[in-house]
Amino acid sequence: MQNAQFGPDGWTPDRLGSLAGKTYLITGGNAGAGFQASRILLSKGAQVVMLNRSAAKSTDAIKTLKDEFGAEADVQFIAMDLADLASVRAAADQVRARVAQIDALICNAAIAQVATQELTVDGHESQLGTNHYGHFVLCGLLFDQIEAAQGRIVVVASLGYKMGLKTIQFDDMNWDQNYHPNNTYCHSKLAQMMFAYELQDRIAAAGKTAQVYVCHPGSSATSLIRSNSGFVTRAVWWLLMKSPLVQSAERGAYPEVMCATQEGLEERALYGPTGRLEMVGPVGQGTLEPYAHDKPVMVKLWDRTEAETGVSWAI
Repeated sequence: MQNAQFGPDGWTPDRLGSLAGKTYLITGGNAGAGFQASRILLSKGAQVVMLNRSAAKSTDAIKTLKDEFGAEADVQFIAMDLADLASVRAAADQVRARVAQIDALICNAAIAQVATQELTVDGHESQLGTNHYGHFVLCGLLFDQIEAAQGRIVVVASLGYKMGLKTIQFDDMNWDQNYHPNNTYCHSKLAQMMFAYELQDRIAAAGKTAQVYVCHPGSSATSLIRSNSGFVTRAVWWLLMKSPLVQSAERGAYPEVMCATQEGLEERALYGPTGRLEMVGPVGQGTLEPYAHDKPVMVKLWDRTEAETGVSWAI
């Protein structure tokens, strides 16, 4: 049923026509699924603007892409650290100065399974601060430009939202009392989803045209776990990487590329693999649990996020 729109093989990049004249911004575009999404978009003639922390890794990624697609491949890099809201603001300023239009902003970057509690420079729990607050600010500062292009925001979530608390821990957003690498990560990904669904409602109420889609990569072979987690988590993930429950980073990129380009998608939905446990397999519309769009919680989270970040959206 989930793949009725795309057939038994699900959505694949073969469905893409030319993307010449289109511009896609992607956070964390220099590694993992984000890099593979950049490759797919560039292969169809799009302009890609990466928003990444590491200048060295970004330079290497751009070289790799130009080696593959030619020196004329239109890919560039703007430095941005999602964990530093001043950096996010500076990057948004650069985007407005350098990028003529935004057909889609893909919120792909994330940190996960941080072994012990860490705080961002702004004083926020690191996973919530990076994955949710940083992207909230970026989307808010670039929304007018996205709206002007009748563009899209794509939020890359995680099946982890089904784990942990299944709601927002408003009385301890920094997890000072009960920090847990996985539960706190899941909290941050649920927050991202709730932001996206609440943004959909606000866009509709304002009569705007920008679209917002939510997807997840399934279980993909990326560096996300290895980069941030403790030894035991890395060991478990290494074993999983050898199993049929993990797919390639390229296939993990399909849902976000689909959500950035495909017409006829539903907004109040979650897209990703639809095979075994919805971790691998053909890409299509998967299962969305109702607590991910609990309206009172979404509104409260939006208000709290504006207060924590100092960014108020005038949609």
